Amino acid sequence: MGQYQFKLPDIGEGIAESEIATWRVEIGDVIKDDQPLVDMLTEKAAVEIPSPVSGRVVELRGKPGDMIAVGAVLAVIETDARAEQASIPAVAAAETAASAGTTAKSVLPPPVEVVQDTHHLKIQTSPAVRKLARELKVDLSCINGSGPRGRVLREDVQSAAAPRSTAPAVVAKPQANDTVEAIRIIGMRRKIAEAMQRSKQRIPHFAYVEEVDVTELEALRQHLNTLHGKTRGKLTILPFLMQALIKLAPRFPQINANYDDEAGVLYRHSALHVGIAAQTPQGLVVPVVHNAQTLDLWGCGNEIRRLAEAARSGKAKREELSGSTITITSLGAMGGIASTPVINAPEVAIVGVNKMVLRPMIIDGAVVPRQMMNLSSSFDHRIVDGYDAAEFIQAIKTLLEHPATLFMP
Repeated sequence: MGQYQFKLPDIGEGIAESEIATWRVEIGDVIKDDQPLVDMLTEKAAVEIPSPVSGRVVELRGKPGDMIAVGAVLAVIETDARAEQASIPAVAAAETAASAGTTAKSVLPPPVEVVQDTHHLKIQTSPAVRKLARELKVDLSCINGSGPRGRVLREDVQSAAAPRSTAPAVVAKPQANDTVEAIRIIGMRRKIAEAMQRSKQRIPHFAYVEEVDVTELEALRQHLNTLHGKTRGKLTILPFLMQALIKLAPRFPQINANYDDEAGVLYRHSALHVGIAAQTPQGLVVPVVHNAQTLDLWGCGNEIRRLAEAARSGKAKREELSGSTITITSLGAMGGIASTPVINAPEVAIVGVNKMVLRPMIIDGAVVPRQMMNLSSSFDHRIVDGYDAAEFIQAIKTLLEHPATLFMP
């Protein structure tokens, strides 16, 4: 028998360390090579890392929320001699390649698939937890697992077996009818919190809100959905807004850009890569429609729909979650009257869509009902002047209020 020390491999994106999202195994579990071992969190998504060897898990170094440096030992696996010997050449090859200044990714565990967040009828847990449940006479089917994808953890079984009065989640009870639950902010929620904090601390935001008469646009959208919705897919208002951005990006290059504030360099893009803010069970993510300028109206709509579903189900690839040059955000029917969206750094602008409301408007001296919608946008004042932001939003307004112009050269 031997012991294999599994070290955190380079999982890309130039990161030096990564956060443990969740362990897929527990101490004592017998595992096979290529079996999921741990989920590590990058800036964009959870990355599933498999074990390179078969054996029994004897040590796990770190708990969910801990930061682990690339190259640090994550787990120790007891293997037989043949498995141990088989792993030595791979490690040696990686070390040789590293000393030569190259990257030996082929000998490391395959880095990376974005972890899918789905629910299965089968109870998700480890053999060790099943054994504990039998010992404590706890029915696993009656437990709502607190782990990712509803996985039942050791703590869930222990909590189910413990008396109610010892429930660990209750840390204070100031009043007879009040309990305080301490929740450690880790994983994707912590990444979102850190990104939002960095954006607000480092970027001098300014907001610009404008109302848009979308009566004609909404009539066109409904007409197109009636004609082609079953064959080409239903259109929301977002593909029309994206078409407006496509037409305006060449005219406003300072807005279709990324700003590296540490290097003091603004990167203006000729292509348009539109981030679409999407709410998922893990929190807010921003899948990206790359090269939107190559897509027509339905192409934009279908790509928005595909990426949103991939993000919600956890199937979005890492390259689909990065590289945006401007972001659109919308809360749909809950969009409110106005908002002040946070810029998705290193971008310099974000365009927010508020809800549509039928309102009385005065046109040519007469009161008429019109479909009105606000655009609430934020800009990086270091790069975008107020006049440029206003001109940009007014240009979007003009295109949306006269939707035929979206399709004119």
